[in-house]
Amino acid sequence: MAALQVGDLAPAFTAKNQNGESVSLSDFAGKKVVLYFYPKDDTPGCTAEACSFRDNYQSLMGKGFEVIGVSTDDEKSHTKFVNKYQLPFNLLADTDKQIMEAYGVWVEKSMYGKTYMGTARKTFIIDENGKIATIIDKVDTKNATQQVLGLVG
Repeated sequence: MAALQVGDLAPAFTAKNQNGESVSLSDFAGKKVVLYFYPKDDTPGCTAEACSFRDNYQSLMGKGFEVIGVSTDDEKSHTKFVNKYQLPFNLLADTDKQIMEAYGVWVEKSMYGKTYMGTARKTFIIDENGKIATIIDKVDTKNATQQVLGLVG
């Protein structure tokens, strides 16, 4: 499958959030969405990224954005992560990796000479019409919000 490009229609999805509720991309039609993929709940980089979005959530909402985080962690893990850091946005449990596959972020990685499959940290900014407006391949976890606003601001 070809990699997603700016201008492509964002792949539709539905998954459970931290509260066990179904969340679909179509729920946000007419809004801009920051859809960010991250490897694991409550790890240093992922926590820094989530807290950047949390700390700047009001300014993102003020600019018309919704924030959705996606990882392969389950709902229970997401619930703990949300409660521990008071995250005000949806975290989706993509345990079957369908969303990851659709967005091309379930990739081969390597560490210490071993290869394995894992989540590429990547952010997609989706416009009000459901099209991909921006793709951030090199996420600055501590400044994730500033990175988003700098690219779309």
